[in-house]
Amino acid sequence: MADPVSVDVLVVGSGASGLAAAVSAHRAGASVALAAKGSLQSCNSAKAQGGIQAAFGADDSPEQHAEDVWRSSHETADRRLVDVLTGEAPGAIHWLEELGVEFTRENGGYRLAKCGGASTKRLLQVGDRTGHAITKALRDAVDASPVTTFTKAPLRSIEPSATGWRAVCGEHVIDAGTVVLAAGGRCYREAEERGELSTNHPGATGEVTRIALELGAQARDLDALQYHPNGGAWPTNMQGYSIPETTRAYGATLLNADGEEFTDPLGPRDEVSQAIFDEVAAGRGVQTPDGRPAVYLDTTRIPEADADVSLPYMLRRYRAAGFDPLEEPILTYPVLHYQNGGLVIDEHGETTREGVFACGEIAGGAHGRNRMMGNSLLECTVFGRRAGAAAAEKACR
Repeated sequence: MADPVSVDVLVVGSGASGLAAAVSAHRAGASVALAAKGSLQSCNSAKAQGGIQAAFGADDSPEQHAEDVWRSSHETADRRLVDVLTGEAPGAIHWLEELGVEFTRENGGYRLAKCGGASTKRLLQVGDRTGHAITKALRDAVDASPVTTFTKAPLRSIEPSATGWRAVCGEHVIDAGTVVLAAGGRCYREAEERGELSTNHPGATGEVTRIALELGAQARDLDALQYHPNGGAWPTNMQGYSIPETTRAYGATLLNADGEEFTDPLGPRDEVSQAIFDEVAAGRGVQTPDGRPAVYLDTTRIPEADADVSLPYMLRRYRAAGFDPLEEPILTYPVLHYQNGGLVIDEHGETTREGVFACGEIAGGAHGRNRMMGNSLLECTVFGRRAGAAAAEKACR
């Protein structure tokens, strides 16, 4: 075991929320260490394709965004967190732009799409690799800073110490005044246990949540795991791929075996997923060549100009596999995607254990029991910044 390292703030996790927290804590004047389970690039955030929500439209507002979140959560979200999330969304976008993220634009403004559960167009994108663009910009900011990074250093334990907290991350012992937990959810492990597919990175196994619970932190809605309505079902190398929900924003719709539409393609995620499950259970689904259940996602309705700008990665993936989504419908079925619940936090990202903060998928409340698409990357940015700044302030008092 290496000699202990002492910092003001320890961040656990290298997805968008952890990187945002590390950048924010450093800019607030703290010395910062970031520990990643694998490489700095290994995370769910980088796989996020759909986009990030923020109220920029002339017919939109943070308050309207908040109402959409509240309604999509079935009125289970924490309204304090929702108001922070949507109120700080435009500022979060500008912060990301300052770090180098270039959102897709048209006609002098952002190219906005309407996503499931939204009352208006609000989704910003970087093509269909928004998560990749955001995490790269944040990682570049961390690399250019004095933040100390530890890779292949999963959190093994954390306990109170005389100066705050002592954590063991891989072979490293780190003493910190405060800790920010940003280690994501558990859907990869959960899918393996259920024998299902998942969109998640293999590192999404949930042990940091367990460690926090053993430490006495409170959690909420941990049973509320979310299915992505449009997981790739065929061909085999696309199984578990998260087909961007913006396919439906740009005109794609869901069809059963008889070619009939059976649900609102722009409904909330849980309702669309359940409609697919129900259609298949009623015998109106189709089967993949390897016997998996599926329905059709009719992507042939997407205008080619929209697909070229907003769905280039998806087109490349499917065309490389021998399918052209603009020429034939693709097979889809819901796949495990997101841990809606998590550790209870306040508006600053602090958990019920003083000095331990949480942000991103490991934290609960901002989405309630059902998350709207486009709000995950937003939550990572908004609450990553908040948690990092608050952790720095508390550690440096």
